[in-house]
Amino acid sequence: MKFTLHYRGKLPSNGSREEKHALREHFHIQLTELWSHPPLADIFSHVFPTPSLSSTSAFPIVVGPFSFAPLVSSLFWATAELEVVILRPEPPGRLITQGGDIDNRLKTLFDALSIPQTNQLPTGVLPTPDQSPLFHCLLHDDNLITAVSVKTAQLLEPTAVKNDVELLVNVRTEVKLWTFGNTHLG
Repeated sequence: MKFTLHYRGKLPSNGSREEKHALREHFHIQLTELWSHPPLADIFSHVFPTPSLSSTSAFPIVVGPFSFAPLVSSLFWATAELEVVILRPEPPGRLITQGGDIDNRLKTLFDALSIPQTNQLPTGVLPTPDQSPLFHCLLHDDNLITAVSVKTAQLLEPTAVKNDVELLVNVRTEVKLWTFGNTHLG
């Protein structure tokens, strides 16, 4: 399966729990939309059964007050390859300048695409109505990323904030072992 996630705004180097969760919330909206279209919509109830019907299901994954629904999980024998395009309002070649170094910004992004640990959620945060009963995220764990390519370029339009970026995250999922539970990733 191939699709693209989009983001425009702050991508901090060494992002805080609050900043990572804000990014996670942004991607949740796009992933919820992805799950509403075939082929994912056709198998949604099989992958994420109603909790009252299946208390032994491995999904959703509960962390604090959230029930996370990852698209890519080792339980599905699935991995993801990411191609990240970062448009920044600075000339090309300045990888370690105004907005922070690229590798720490990518770590913030990867954490935001993954299910957090309980201690990685902002203190006191609760699901909003659109995040309940499920909060959609890309990855069960960022260790499921098997390949990453990163391209940077200059954002050639004014931004409200000097360090804002525009991101395109092209995702390609791959299944390592086909089962009934992972046909949606093909």
